[in-house]
Amino acid sequence: MKNHTRTQCSRRKTALIFIPLLVSLLILTQVSSAQSAKRKIIIDQDAAGPAGTDQQSILLLIQSPQTEVLGVTIVTGDAWLKEEVAHTLRLLELIGRTDIPVVAGAEYPLLRRKEEIELWEQQYGLVPWVGAWTPRRYHPPDDLGEMPEGKPTTRALDEDAAHFLIRTVRKYPHEITIYEGGPMTNLALAISLDPEFPALVKELVFMGASLNPKTDDPEFVNTPRHEFNLWFDPEAAHIVLTAPWKKLVCTTVDISVKTRLTQNLLDRIKSSTTPAASYMNKFARVRGPYNYLWDELAAAAWLDPSIITATETRYLDMDLNHGANYGDTLSWFEPDKPKISGPPVVIQKDLKVEKFYNLFVDLLSAPTPKP
Repeated sequence: MKNHTRTQCSRRKTALIFIPLLVSLLILTQVSSAQSAKRKIIIDQDAAGPAGTDQQSILLLIQSPQTEVLGVTIVTGDAWLKEEVAHTLRLLELIGRTDIPVVAGAEYPLLRRKEEIELWEQQYGLVPWVGAWTPRRYHPPDDLGEMPEGKPTTRALDEDAAHFLIRTVRKYPHEITIYEGGPMTNLALAISLDPEFPALVKELVFMGASLNPKTDDPEFVNTPRHEFNLWFDPEAAHIVLTAPWKKLVCTTVDISVKTRLTQNLLDRIKSSTTPAASYMNKFARVRGPYNYLWDELAAAAWLDPSIITATETRYLDMDLNHGANYGDTLSWFEPDKPKISGPPVVIQKDLKVEKFYNLFVDLLSAPTPKP
């Protein structure tokens, strides 16, 4: 009887030791499973800042608990490369996510130059927005310009964007979404270095192209096919749009102009004191009547596709003739496409605006997910 009692006691002790271990292992397994289930993404962006559509789209993707941001690659576009890198590094410092690598990419388009734009304007009329070359904002490429959020103390990865993209995609073949929010120069360089690169990417999601936007915005009234991201480096866009991607999803000007950053949205974010909300409260501003949420919509629609209520499929390319329409978006439906064309592109046409705004506010008010 005593031996039987001792055996029962021994079993209870063993259970008391192993049950917590089993619980711990179960929790670790669940955490590991949740981490592996996260959607891998690389953000390629012309990251002008602070705040603004470029930095706010980066922030949205980082703030989502469902994403694993593998890196942010930077390209000259809305601003110069070096200042964009600095703004991105500083954003990551302020929200506590310096684990995400920042990688500098192309400082200039493949062919387009400032002097060519000036000559074009003399012949065909003013271009309202030329990014880093815009006269009222122009400064030399090596200057950081204003840094109201402070200069970063961290540094970019010692690698160029094209090689980082290739290396990371080959590490996780068919698992990575590339989010493109700026000119496509980095992607074009990656394709030129490694022609298999596009086929190894899960999907390319990009903000770009303009087809027939319904707007009174003077930037598009006279030139409805002109869109900055693709226009800034049309040769790069041509390389990308005709490459063999598995899936292409496009947020155009046409759908972007249905959105606005409003003071009401910013006031809703102000009720939060999280790092992301604090960043928005300090630096985000409503700038004029045409303050569209361009890149934020492309990011949010990837995070929650149910925001988009209508799509169509087209084939896209660029006008590369150096005349009046140089850099304009070309598009065709299936029966009309040229014999040489890229893969079909899913074009977003309409959205649930309030659902998008609610996701925008919720993510930018939330605590930043841990690495």
